[in-house]
Amino acid sequence: MSRRNLYNRRDTEGTEKIPTDIPRTVVQTFRTFCAIELTENIRSQIQSYINQLRAAVPESHASWTRIENIHLTLKFFGDVDESSIAKIAKAGDRAVVDCSPFDILIKGSGSFPKPSQARVLWIGVEDPSGKLNELNRRFENECSNEGFAKEDRTFRPHLTIARIRKPTGVKTLAETHQELGFESMKLTVNELVVFRSELSSKGSKYTALSRHNLPEVI
Repeated sequence: MSRRNLYNRRDTEGTEKIPTDIPRTVVQTFRTFCAIELTENIRSQIQSYINQLRAAVPESHASWTRIENIHLTLKFFGDVDESSIAKIAKAGDRAVVDCSPFDILIKGSGSFPKPSQARVLWIGVEDPSGKLNELNRRFENECSNEGFAKEDRTFRPHLTIARIRKPTGVKTLAETHQELGFESMKLTVNELVVFRSELSSKGSKYTALSRHNLPEVI
């Protein structure tokens, strides 16, 4: 290979020859988050509830979350280098140590922010034992130990069921959502899952990257 192919040469005497065709390394990133999955029974009830809400307010302009994608997010990382996924998995392993399975309640409904300006519709999550918040705190701390930034907002567990596309009719939709409510259902939390999110023409696709079981502590 000639020098002409390797360097961008200049005629000025003494000028350093600078390579122009050095290959660049492409770093692959994954859009990543950690969540708690729902049972099929809870998903089925949420789907029935969504169908009821949509029938009650057919003129609404909302993008409804695909039922298989509804989950309880513990932490959203955004785009993460592929090489750093293992660090999240290590944090997950340490976070669940000595944390036995526990129950939370899926109940109630609301919107972010107030109904007249709603952008997100959600189904609520109650944590009567406080163990969900403790698990979130432990996971945040372990992720921080691996070099990830801590979430600066207060943890408010919820299930996002829709995002508003147009403001037309949003107040009616949000108020109807609150009036209908979602009947309380118990969910036993027994594992954390780290997911990769991929966007496509059919919507988001979630793929589990690692699973972290909560041990039965005696």
